[in-house]
Amino acid sequence: MPDGEDTPAAEPTGVPRPQPGEVVLVGAGPGDPDLMTVGGQRALAEADVVVTDRLVPLAALDAVRADALVIDVAKVPGGRSTPQETINDLLVEHALAGRRVVRLKGGDPFVFGRGGEEALACAAAGVPVRVLPGVTSSVSAPALAGIPVTHRGTTQGFTVVSGHVPPGHPDCTVDWKALASTGTTLVVLMGVRTLPAIAEALVQGGLDPRTPAAVVADAGLPSQRRVDGTVATIADVVAESGIGAPAVTVVGHVVDVLS
Repeated sequence: MPDGEDTPAAEPTGVPRPQPGEVVLVGAGPGDPDLMTVGGQRALAEADVVVTDRLVPLAALDAVRADALVIDVAKVPGGRSTPQETINDLLVEHALAGRRVVRLKGGDPFVFGRGGEEALACAAAGVPVRVLPGVTSSVSAPALAGIPVTHRGTTQGFTVVSGHVPPGHPDCTVDWKALASTGTTLVVLMGVRTLPAIAEALVQGGLDPRTPAAVVADAGLPSQRRVDGTVATIADVVAESGIGAPAVTVVGHVVDVLS
């Protein structure tokens, strides 16, 4: 090789590169640690790193080893919020360092939990991913408050939608008019702030304004609350009661089944 031309650096010998660890997406359920799966608890006990949300039951973290790293990436409505890209990078960074990483999320990772985005980010970096589903609040919150989302002779199905953007917003892809005519139970997650607009859209779409509705807040926690009304009144009832997120709204005649 001619003088002055760079020679390639020799590969270090005898220093093994760390093998990628793995990322486990764990659903922590709605808030009661008793509703977390056995598999989820086992994954926590085996984790080297736990990346956790604000909606997970704090008691679930009792299963984490004392020497494990716990990283809080909470997204607080109207407050501090960890960008999703930062969360993705944390998962990949620690897994590529050979660590066992648990991404602990409230509810179920794939029900408005952005678990799909995290799985894709890990896959793109060559990081193995497992999913341990959780008890989703879309079903458990109503159940804990005495509301079955389906009931024979009352409804033959239910629809779960996100209410984080209101009807008519450029980012809204929900057909509220279509939902108003399904004849099934409607469950709205992340819809406290937008509830007035949602209720109005449902009535304008043809839903009887007398249709029963309820909102369940802090499901599975000692602070759990339920308020009732109709689709025409529920937004005012919620405002008067001071209920805030996290809360689940249920619209349909199942609200009155066990009342």
